[in-house]
Amino acid sequence: MTQELIDLRTNILEGRYADALIIIDELEEMGKQAILRNIQSFILRLLMHLIKNQVEQRLTNSWAASISDSLRQIKKLNLKDNKKSYYILPDQWQSFLEDEIEAAIDAASVEAFGGIYNRFQLSEMLNKNQVMQIAQNLLALTYTYSLKDLSPIINDYLTQLPGGEAWKYSQNK
Repeated sequence: MTQELIDLRTNILEGRYADALIIIDELEEMGKQAILRNIQSFILRLLMHLIKNQVEQRLTNSWAASISDSLRQIKKLNLKDNKKSYYILPDQWQSFLEDEIEAAIDAASVEAFGGIYNRFQLSEMLNKNQVMQIAQNLLALTYTYSLKDLSPIINDYLTQLPGGEAWKYSQNK
């Protein structure tokens, strides 16, 4: 990016504004790609914990906190600087979820059930479509609620997941 800034400066000083605008477009695209990569990492973490929840049929404080934090971070990253538009629109999540589900299964297999099942075995226990639908439902909340109000809403939603009621009443650590 440093070279792009040097080239931008040079182009402006030399009055080559068309070339400068091309560099600005490239820098904007680089910034967008960096944001999307960050969002994808939080999608991976979200899916991993939703997978563990589904296969183990329980919810821990740690998983709930991670799910909530992932969604809060996604909300912050997804909102463009103008505070009026998003990098990923509500109907565009499916491809991002599909891109990360297999990596999330890999990650979850290390932790779910203490790591006794490999990714193939864990995948057989899993209803991928259901996990992705739950993720879609949770991601939809990021468009509806403010950052301030999001965590309690997410927590209410999590109580509906397997083990959520026990988690709510602290019967499941």
